Amino acid sequence: MKRNDVRNVAIIAHVDHGKTTLVNEMLKQGGIFRANQEVADRVMDSGDLERERGITILAKNTSVFYKNIKINIVDTPGHADFGGEVERVLKMVNGVLVLVDACEGPMPQTRFVMQKALELNHKLIIVVNKIDRPDARLSEVQDEILELLFDLNASDEQIDSPIIFCSGRAGTATTDINVPGKDLTPLFDAIVNYFEPQEVDFDAPLQMLISSIDYNEYVGRIGIGRIERGTAKTNQEVETCNYNISGKETRGKLVSIFQIEGLNRVPVEEAKAGDIVCISGLDNLSIGDTVCSPEKVEPVPFVKISEPTVEMHF
Repeated sequence: MKRNDVRNVAIIAHVDHGKTTLVNEMLKQGGIFRANQEVADRVMDSGDLERERGITILAKNTSVFYKNIKINIVDTPGHADFGGEVERVLKMVNGVLVLVDACEGPMPQTRFVMQKALELNHKLIIVVNKIDRPDARLSEVQDEILELLFDLNASDEQIDSPIIFCSGRAGTATTDINVPGKDLTPLFDAIVNYFEPQEVDFDAPLQMLISSIDYNEYVGRIGIGRIERGTAKTNQEVETCNYNISGKETRGKLVSIFQIEGLNRVPVEEAKAGDIVCISGLDNLSIGDTVCSPEKVEPVPFVKISEPTVEMHF
């Protein structure tokens, strides 16, 4: 069956093309913040170094609701030093928003992240951002994006990806550059209508690929990923394995399961295939591990990639 009530989406782009600012506006218009609530300009950049440098380093998960559909959003790093983080999170989404600055056009990191998305056969929505810049080159940037898609051997469907014109700072979007946008409704509509719901099997044995790791001093290591099949329940016995490491199978128990609601992690008793969740209770969990039901231990294929470099050049 299809999970018509969920869309899992990543936002990828070159550094400083406005991903995090756009997500801010999506959260505001998705009703995550109160009408009178003060919100930081880059609420998704929660790390001290991220706020100091003004860039995103680690992928962040959030969600909004639109027409009773939950849109899980992953805001990814745009800096080349953190390309490995981008590759990981693309494994847990069904579609990708490719943000391109309306003046700068596609840049080297745009090419890198777009190539990764195309290799995974993801559907794309092209978002030309910062269209309110006085030096915006909308027609030229559209042509440059098309040339890049051809150069990366995109499929016919990917070449015909819809284009949305946005101002992330103003919180507006439009499908026609001659018609000013009023809000982000055209972007939300494109996400729910163009990205296909995931095919899922709730009754199959549990399988979940861990795409990123967080840590909490109270619960220890937290694995974040999308449930590929089956249902995860608290206190459920599971077995952890890894496609690239034979003999790593270990038994454990899911102590807690959290779903992401806006910027918060909300504890739940169970989650189903198609959900992006956070789990705790498995001490030695690593990126690339698969959490399975013991009755069917089957690791998800996962290409091992290098960690982000420690030296950061800005």
